[in-house]
Amino acid sequence: MIEVSEDRFAELVEAAFAAVPDELASLLDNVVLFIEDDAPADDPTLLGLYDGIPLTERDSTYAGAMPDRIFVYRNPTLAICDTEEDVVEEVGITVVHEIAHHFGIEDDRLHELGYA
Repeated sequence: MIEVSEDRFAELVEAAFAAVPDELASLLDNVVLFIEDDAPADDPTLLGLYDGIPLTERDSTYAGAMPDRIFVYRNPTLAICDTEEDVVEEVGITVVHEIAHHFGIEDDRLHELGYA
């Protein structure tokens, strides 16, 4: 496990988000990114979470909905990493994985693509 400050971890998450191609980032709709220290108690090893209604499932009843939320969890990520390079890689995978859920891509397909 590596130690990475909250501020440095936030920088790495922001860098991963900024690395998302503009063609995809511009399609994100009503979604907010959060960084939290710990994952939910019922799944403490979770690295990230998408909480919302994917674009593929939105209809006319979606108007006025609260923003979808993407969470990246610092402590579970650091627990599986040995170096800052590992953190960069895991954060990048997690950010892409959760954004993919926003676009309606399911876990099975993400695993096939290497974003487990």
